[in-house]
Amino acid sequence: MIAAPVAGLGALLLASGATTILVDYAGRRRVVYVCKPLTVALAMAIAASGPAGPPSPYRALVLAGLACSLVGDVFLMLPEKRFAAGLASFLAAHACYIAAVAGASPVPASPRLLAAAAGIGAAVAVPLWPHLGRYRLPVAVYVVALVALLWQSTGWAVGTGAPGARLAALGALLFTASDAVLAHNRFRRPFRAAQAVILSTYFVAQGLIALSAGPSLFPAATAR
Repeated sequence: MIAAPVAGLGALLLASGATTILVDYAGRRRVVYVCKPLTVALAMAIAASGPAGPPSPYRALVLAGLACSLVGDVFLMLPEKRFAAGLASFLAAHACYIAAVAGASPVPASPRLLAAAAGIGAAVAVPLWPHLGRYRLPVAVYVVALVALLWQSTGWAVGTGAPGARLAALGALLFTASDAVLAHNRFRRPFRAAQAVILSTYFVAQGLIALSAGPSLFPAATAR
């Protein structure tokens, strides 16, 4: 059972995320500028809600990844659409998450899981490749980071079965889905429902990753 303060933060995260999506479609950009960073800030509060005392390396790295994500959100919301800076910020976030998961898992991720994660990465990257132009290299690096996070997080979940590990793996999968739709919408074929899919999967992914680090009912995620 999730503690009441964490459940409250989770409800606020979902409400803030849903508001972001609704006002984005309504064209109320000023409200988006408040609600989108607020949603990630609430995820940070969830991640910080672990046991008292110095944060574990896992929790500290997840908090760093969420902070990088918040910066990336700000870059992507700017009028000039600073996509490259946003991409770099989210790449840093993924590096933090990869380091967190790799350090927390007591067992190495299997090559078969790497092959599966690489297959997902290829399914995302190959259709986009002809449309990427000058973004080919940064997007390729970013996809490699997504593959690494999927591989490490699913390896942790399969190897231990710990609740926190499963949350992290599901969060990584949803993050990949969000980024795949974002890239498809930006570089290949825009569609009206894209923003709802991108933001809903993104907010839930960040919430799950934060939850894997925060509450004390997931000791496997915070012990290392």
